[in-house]
Amino acid sequence: MSEKLRFENDDGNALAARLDRPEGQSPCAFALFAHCFTCSKDLQAVGAISRALTRRGIAVLRFDFTGLGDSEGDFADTNFSSDVEDLIAAADYLADHYEAPRILVGHSLGGAAVLQATRRLDSVQAVSTIGAPYDPEHVTQHLQDAVADIKEKGEARVRLAGRTFTIRKQFLDDLAATKMEDTIQSLDRALLIFHSPVDRTVGVENAAKIFQAAKHPKSFVSLDNANHLLTDRSDAEYLGVVLGAWAKKYVDPSRSEPEPLDEDVVTRTGNGYRTEIQAGSHSLVGDEPEDVGGDDDGPTPYGFLLSALGSCTGMTLRMYADRKEWPLDEAIVRLSHDKVHADDCDHCETEQGKVDRVKREIEVQGPLSDDQRERLLEIANKCPVHRTLHGEVDVQSSLRSPEGSDEN
Repeated sequence: MSEKLRFENDDGNALAARLDRPEGQSPCAFALFAHCFTCSKDLQAVGAISRALTRRGIAVLRFDFTGLGDSEGDFADTNFSSDVEDLIAAADYLADHYEAPRILVGHSLGGAAVLQATRRLDSVQAVSTIGAPYDPEHVTQHLQDAVADIKEKGEARVRLAGRTFTIRKQFLDDLAATKMEDTIQSLDRALLIFHSPVDRTVGVENAAKIFQAAKHPKSFVSLDNANHLLTDRSDAEYLGVVLGAWAKKYVDPSRSEPEPLDEDVVTRTGNGYRTEIQAGSHSLVGDEPEDVGGDDDGPTPYGFLLSALGSCTGMTLRMYADRKEWPLDEAIVRLSHDKVHADDCDHCETEQGKVDRVKREIEVQGPLSDDQRERLLEIANKCPVHRTLHGEVDVQSSLRSPEGSDEN
């Protein structure tokens, strides 16, 4: 569940934000996310990380710093210190309207900003940096030849990440005046550092310096081959999963995990097609591809249907082979689904319109005889889900009164 909102910073600028909350449950904690230099809250990686945290029951407020994204203000008037002030304003907004943040997350220069802001936020229990520089002045390395012009003329136009920004001398002066060593040494919070060893924007040596300066509890997670902006969705999702599991250890221990659901499966679909799925104690996500209006955050409904048939087939073959003590090493099932005209299906009872066709290719590995392989194919057609798809299914639907309503 995600909603757009706005809040004011100390200069009176309205900052655009998005609050992502867990579906169907109260958050166990609120996190505040600071994006990278000249980026925005809508960066794909930020969204993926936020969604991973909400699946762990953690709400996330992500916002655009002054002059960036959809926020008001002139970027040329900002600096590292003003970014820290924006973070404090965001934390105050959460405290006034929801709950004070107990987790801070910052990407790149945003990582340095959350380290700096933490000492002013007593509510924070856990801090995480992603590809963060040890020294904020590291940013000047990416301004190239413009630094001389900025110092001489007071400002210069600089092209960063495909966009042009005005950078003023006060921005450089503020970076030079910011010293992080004492801040990190006195952090007094649990710290998790994410960094890629092949990050070409902010070298991994920065993570080493942050780690060495920090006191325990502190942890480091390598992002392997990820780039600085985490443009590969799988890298961002992995980071979010690890971050969520780590952060839950440090948030208020009096908060318990959500009670297990009585129903076998519960799904919740909010805005868009993205659907949260709770199957017993397992959390899943379903979605539609981007070309039909989804975000492709999970399998489609038919993808889950094929997954059910494939997994049931493999489990059934494993059970049968184990009972017979046959040398089945692995069962691999490949499936596809489409709709075909009824007259193209010789053995179908339907004569008009279209019918669903599922193609299932089964590969059984191991030193099996031909007779054993043929028998396993027969057994595959007897798996429970296969029988369900071929049998009569009675789906009984009813409307349930919303929670908290007066309906009987």
